[in-house]
Amino acid sequence: MRRIISIFILCVGMVTHANAQTFTDRVQKKAEGKGTVTIHQSTDIDQLVNDPTATGVQQPAKSNDGKKTEPSKDNGTQTKNPTTAQQTPLKSEVTDANTQPTTTATRKITGYRVQAFAGGNSRKDRQMAEQARNNIRAQFPNIAVYVHFYSPRWICRVGNFRTYEEAHQMMVRLQNMGYKQASIVKGKISVAY
Repeated sequence: MRRIISIFILCVGMVTHANAQTFTDRVQKKAEGKGTVTIHQSTDIDQLVNDPTATGVQQPAKSNDGKKTEPSKDNGTQTKNPTTAQQTPLKSEVTDANTQPTTTATRKITGYRVQAFAGGNSRKDRQMAEQARNNIRAQFPNIAVYVHFYSPRWICRVGNFRTYEEAHQMMVRLQNMGYKQASIVKGKISVAY
């Protein structure tokens, strides 16, 4: 009797899995008196949203008019696997306007950076942080400059200094460039090994 019940449950599970709807199908399903939802998207987005590869079965994508189309063939591009990205050593890219990016293996340690700019969270503040980065890179091409969004503001920080004295020298140089609000920030820095 137990065997029959377990086989029945297994069969029901397989049938429901075979009839599983995609996210788009569930959203577009008509509910009585509730209206309809129309989604216009490319096959690439449909593939990302509905994730047909999660079950190992490639499902045909729907075009804008709701008709099923054949899935697009892979053109040789590969997506990054987040688990493999964590296993590789950290990489640091330092770019200069005149040279190609160089990649070196780095590790994180506690050190100092000089904060040259701290704005708000608007698009204009982001542009100002990027402008500060470009100006500093032009003046100091061999020093790493970082622009990040630390909620709620855009930040431009300079360098990977192991000692406070090195960071202080850079702070004085930046203040002489016109960044009067420049200050030293202690935190994690990237160093080559």
